[in-house]
Amino acid sequence: MSSSPANRRSKNITEGVARAPNRSMYYALGYEAGDFDKPMIGVANGHSTITPCNSGLQRLADAAVEGLKAAGANPQIFGTPTISDGMAMGTEGMKYSLVSREVISDCVETCVGGQWMDGVMVIGGCDKNMPGGMMGMLRANVPALYIYGGTILPGKYKGQDLNIVSVFEAVGQFSAGKMSEEDFCEIEKRAIPGSGSCGGMYTANTMSSSFEALGMSLPYSSTMANVENEVVDNVKKAAGVLVEAVKKDLKPRDIVTKKAIENAVAVILATGGSTNAVLHYLAIAHAAGVEWTIDDFERMRKKVPVLCNLKPSGQYLAIDLHRAGGIPAVMKELLKHGLLHGDAMTITGKTVAENLAEVPDLSPDQDVIRPVGDPLYAQGHLAILKGNLATEGCVAKITGLKNPVITGPARVFDDEQSALAAIMAGKIQAGDVMVLRYLGPKGGPGMPEMLAPTGALIGQGLGESVGLITDGRFSGGTWGMVVGHVAPEAYEGGAIALVQEGDTITIDAHQLLLQLHVDDAELARRRAAWVQPGPRYTRGVLAKFAKNAASASHGAVLDRFE
Repeated sequence: MSSSPANRRSKNITEGVARAPNRSMYYALGYEAGDFDKPMIGVANGHSTITPCNSGLQRLADAAVEGLKAAGANPQIFGTPTISDGMAMGTEGMKYSLVSREVISDCVETCVGGQWMDGVMVIGGCDKNMPGGMMGMLRANVPALYIYGGTILPGKYKGQDLNIVSVFEAVGQFSAGKMSEEDFCEIEKRAIPGSGSCGGMYTANTMSSSFEALGMSLPYSSTMANVENEVVDNVKKAAGVLVEAVKKDLKPRDIVTKKAIENAVAVILATGGSTNAVLHYLAIAHAAGVEWTIDDFERMRKKVPVLCNLKPSGQYLAIDLHRAGGIPAVMKELLKHGLLHGDAMTITGKTVAENLAEVPDLSPDQDVIRPVGDPLYAQGHLAILKGNLATEGCVAKITGLKNPVITGPARVFDDEQSALAAIMAGKIQAGDVMVLRYLGPKGGPGMPEMLAPTGALIGQGLGESVGLITDGRFSGGTWGMVVGHVAPEAYEGGAIALVQEGDTITIDAHQLLLQLHVDDAELARRRAAWVQPGPRYTRGVLAKFAKNAASASHGAVLDRFE
């Protein structure tokens, strides 16, 4: 350990009379003389009434304070912001979503570094809380642990489980005349019954599950329901674990190695997780200083099967996964078949294999988690496609599709709103390939998610017969013939900027191909005529993001300066 329990911060504060003003600031907070020999643990509290995902976090922050004090530490709470993707979807506000990942990571790094904290516990719920918090923890690199606020319980209507995606798909059904106004309004009212993050294996639950596999959260913690008491018990237990990690000087970069990232990606694939995980793990690996590329996801996909029958392309919700054994049950099955690194270290101070030693084998009384010998899909679902439309790569989610191949005419849109209007007006037909562009990290800016158009396509019954490609992102709740994160993006002059209405495009997940059927000479002519549009924002956080964001193929991080 690099410092004794009289930690680096307290040593800094108590050196000499010159530090008396610093001590006075702490005395004003209720410190006593003996407190300066205790570790200071930051609690990054993502509580917010902006979204149900974060509205239930305050009691977890309170439990963290209680648990840290009981473990002999001094907790110090600071705040982090959040953006609700579900509320911002389809609006200009959606452009702030990915930006918030960077803001959150900056908040964590700034507060931990500025106040010389000895450890940090990050508590979050909504999609970008997880990668943002993890990136901040890795940058600060003091002992750290992630607390997920928990998933939501399903809404109910006419005997069916509902979640946020039910509403977006209902929009398409209603507009197509396939649903009554009464049913539409009732689904809208009932889909979100209380606090917690969106209930399927969407982005929030994907990232929380992967953090458990990464070794940065406690076993079983990633699929608990926010409204149930075990989440509070988990926080108190985690507080003691974190204080022990401070004593052992077990830091995030000791845990988040290439083996750990492979474990996290294996669980993402086994659970059928969100396309956003590709973007976020490129960014997390960058923060950890781990060599990891977009091609590593394809390498992992070929060897890890999809085991969990979870929404959006499956049947069950995250709470069902929890009741079937949770992420430890998934990890135990993967470990048995050599698909996890059992020797990877975790925040508990034990290896993955040691943590899983007492986890029972899969129960035959559930069908949420399948055995490796009888998977839903023999290979993973997040395919990395390349071709002349995406020379740096793009991400396709290929589960739930009878045939992940389409060749059709391009229907070109330079914004999300006009694309959605075309769908709602019935102007998009089976066999079309929609192109939504100027929505990348720089062009959006901020890579907004396209859940409104994709949800409308599903609702109209076009999910498998219409292709959609974009340099923007997709919600974790999206499924269908969709391809996102196309790089280079349109704003940077990528080939997606050169597509014209009626051009023929092929999406072929079998061949890992995204191809524009236009010859090189014609593409060169179009490129010579192309003019980069002016920036959408010239001041503020969106302008800063657009100026500094790396390509989606590098995680859209802001500090890739090489």
